[in-house]
Amino acid sequence: MKKFFVIFAALVLTVSVLSACGSSSASSSNGKTRTIKIGINGDDSDLWRIIQKQVKGDGIKLKIISFSDYVQPNTALNDGSLDLNAFQTITYMNQFKKDHNLDIAAIGSTVIAPMGLYSNKYKNLSDIPNGATITIPNDVTNAGRALKLLQSAKLIKLVDNFDPKGTIDQIKENPKHLVIKPIAAGQTARSLDDVAGAVINNGFAVQAGLDPSKDPLYKEDPNDKAAMPYINVIAARTKDKNDKDFLKIVKAYQSKELHDYIIKRDKGATVPVTISVDKIKNL
Repeated sequence: MKKFFVIFAALVLTVSVLSACGSSSASSSNGKTRTIKIGINGDDSDLWRIIQKQVKGDGIKLKIISFSDYVQPNTALNDGSLDLNAFQTITYMNQFKKDHNLDIAAIGSTVIAPMGLYSNKYKNLSDIPNGATITIPNDVTNAGRALKLLQSAKLIKLVDNFDPKGTIDQIKENPKHLVIKPIAAGQTARSLDDVAGAVINNGFAVQAGLDPSKDPLYKEDPNDKAAMPYINVIAARTKDKNDKDFLKIVKAYQSKELHDYIIKRDKGATVPVTISVDKIKNL
């Protein structure tokens, strides 16, 4: 009988130790360092290195993985190759996850990055000649956003019931008979030498050596209510949206230190935004 109790106690002790080891490796809350992989697009590594230092004290090792397109960061997040990503607007994310049946969700806001119309050939909107070609991103949400920008610049007029996911078919008036050519978002900056102008996302503009605060012929007003759907977000898999370590990374991004850094670095090219997740859902 004594032998039985000795064996039973040893088994209980072994199971307890193994359980404790398993739980500590899954989270940073038990004194273990947890590696969290985040996918980004563009040249924001300097910003994320600051966040790396901020969350290190919480037992989080943030691994930054850069992508050059708008597709892989979401598919990699969905399949578990990434834990988080931070590169896209809420509008783009909602459309992409619907189109590709992904189970991801926004867990925090980051910045608004105004989209701009750039040109290597002309200095003013009025200089763009009749029949000129302007390239815009060809993905659904950015195409609609670009068309709204061209309308705001008074180069075209869209139909009254314009769908934000609309296409060039919804251009109602085109007084200069411009050729609006949708191409891959990553190619818009590269097209500048061949066209009169290009509507370029902020991240790709920076990658191309352009200054989004000074170089556009015309750009979005980040304070305009119409720009709110284009707030950028940090995303996670839906099942992980309340993960405490992930929310610490959101908190670090939304800290005064980060916001001050972004304002100083970007000089208006990107504008920090902190709003609730519930409000993000309604955009």
